[in-house]
Amino acid sequence: MNMPAPGFYAPAADRYAHMPYVRCGRSGLKLPRVSLGLWNNFGSVTPQDTARDMLLTAFDAGVTYFDLANNYGPRPGAAEETLGKIMDSDLRPHRDELILATKAGYTMQDGPYGDGGSRKYLMSSLDASLRRMKVDYVDIFYHHRFDPDTPLEETMRTLADIVHQGKALYVGISNYSAEQTAQAADLLAAFGVPLTIHQPRYNMLDRWIERGTPSLCDVLLNRGIGAAVFSPLNQGLLTDRYLHGIPADSRAASSCVFLNEGNVTADILTRVRALNAMASARGETMAQLALAWVLENPAITTVITGASRPAQILQNVETMRKHVPLTGEEKAAIEKIFGVKGEPRGFAPNPHQRRCLWTPQGTSSLDPFARWS
Repeated sequence: MNMPAPGFYAPAADRYAHMPYVRCGRSGLKLPRVSLGLWNNFGSVTPQDTARDMLLTAFDAGVTYFDLANNYGPRPGAAEETLGKIMDSDLRPHRDELILATKAGYTMQDGPYGDGGSRKYLMSSLDASLRRMKVDYVDIFYHHRFDPDTPLEETMRTLADIVHQGKALYVGISNYSAEQTAQAADLLAAFGVPLTIHQPRYNMLDRWIERGTPSLCDVLLNRGIGAAVFSPLNQGLLTDRYLHGIPADSRAASSCVFLNEGNVTADILTRVRALNAMASARGETMAQLALAWVLENPAITTVITGASRPAQILQNVETMRKHVPLTGEEKAAIEKIFGVKGEPRGFAPNPHQRRCLWTPQGTSSLDPFARWS
């Protein structure tokens, strides 16, 4: 991408022409259907020019939601610093058009105050994030994970106070179960602040949010909570990256703890290749089909995609321009590819609030190909 020199950037005039924006749950906040996560390719090991090209390419394509956490890097905090530099060089005049989100909950630093859900950690972490990002507030602040060692009331009261202090406009949670989410929503409501959004992992290979009674889908839809999904492509497994095995320069071939050679089994490759054939017949890439499948779940507001180069961002955004909704037969074929027996995933509105209707029971979330009878 040929971006202008820092200080001379002007966003594309048609940046809002093709990206759909939808309300986040029952809130008035609208999010783009495709968002950008700054998890692994915006830290100190990525050249600043590359990170800048990706962020500005995304904004030009209508992506307004940029998702961070205090420990994103590598080197914890580096991704927020990268964003802060690009705010100074290019994006500060457009701050009111950006949805900036960060999180705290996982380990940020050594010592007793570097992770968890305590008031001490969350308050100090957000203050440090604001300094690194060079902004006065974030649009969304998440608690990154449920902390069994901290009373949930303390964590939720802290989130509510952060909103009351003007340091965040909305608050959310990530990696909370359905029961924990309901409890968190009740506590926040008692403190005068709604739970606006949840950030779970969800993709064709990991469908835990559909399971249980009530499922997380049920809780989100019935309570009007939005959802921003991370890992919608399952660390790249649902792209053409691994169709012919494990490339030497791939994440699976590295020491990455989130994806390794053991995850890329012959069984998974067989299923992924079948999905790729289906996507090709539809005139889409497999990644575009996988993203669209996630977005057809009415509980999902936006997918948080990663990227290592601008072209990947444009391909992901192109999903919204070219995808034709899946037919019932195609949905059933996807269920068959991934080993799901019985009724295909189905969603429909009820008179009060849309809810997830298909919630298979009794399956471990660790087994993405478990069969339900």
